[in-house]
Amino acid sequence: MRTFGLIGRSLSHSFSQTYFTQKFDRLGLDDCHYELFELANPNELPQLLARHPDLAGLNVTIPYKEKIWPYLTSVASSAALVGAVNVIEIQLNGGLVGHNTDYLGFRNSLRRFYPGRGPANRALVLGTGGAAKAVSMALRELDIPHWLVSRDPLSAHLTYSELTPEVMAGHSLIINTTPLGTYPNVTECPAIPYAALTPAHYLFDLIYNPRETRFLELGRAAGAQTCNGFEMLELQAEAAWAIWNGQALPK
Repeated sequence: MRTFGLIGRSLSHSFSQTYFTQKFDRLGLDDCHYELFELANPNELPQLLARHPDLAGLNVTIPYKEKIWPYLTSVASSAALVGAVNVIEIQLNGGLVGHNTDYLGFRNSLRRFYPGRGPANRALVLGTGGAAKAVSMALRELDIPHWLVSRDPLSAHLTYSELTPEVMAGHSLIINTTPLGTYPNVTECPAIPYAALTPAHYLFDLIYNPRETRFLELGRAAGAQTCNGFEMLELQAEAAWAIWNGQALPK
């Protein structure tokens, strides 16, 4: 039996178990199953591995995409470039290799959603955590200039108070990488000036539960194009599966 799973602090919102269980059923992989492992602290990873010697691969979600780093044997170039890990490859010798497939999933989903043309072909990335780092790497690959937006007034990034109507007009793509709006806290949303949104804007939310967050709902009401993170979830999950099985990553 090969066991795969997701580690994080709170996993009630996650669709990963359902996604992989359906995948295993569809492929007739009776020797594979997927579990959710809630960890109060990333230092619980060694104990988890000891309890489950059949673990063959792990996904990593917030808030451990950066905090899991010290417990890894090595990191692949994708994780090193992003500075965050969302996939752990468990080698036969017990080595733990960190990878990042978030940026692949986001990049390939964004290619289908955002035309990226015109003078406002710039992005605002809401958040500065591990997911924001993956998004930033993908935007660099796609040659889309962008700013990260932080709640911290002492950070080197833009702050929410600096998102004037002029700044909003100059950035047609707005990406939420924060957990604000994730089930069950569905009334929350990032504090951007929604009144400044127009039909020329494209809003991408990495959240997929609920299907339409408050962030996307307010964007849609302003006429903006909207996209949730479900396709990104599928794309990054397939890349993780390729890593766990020694296959080439999707382009």
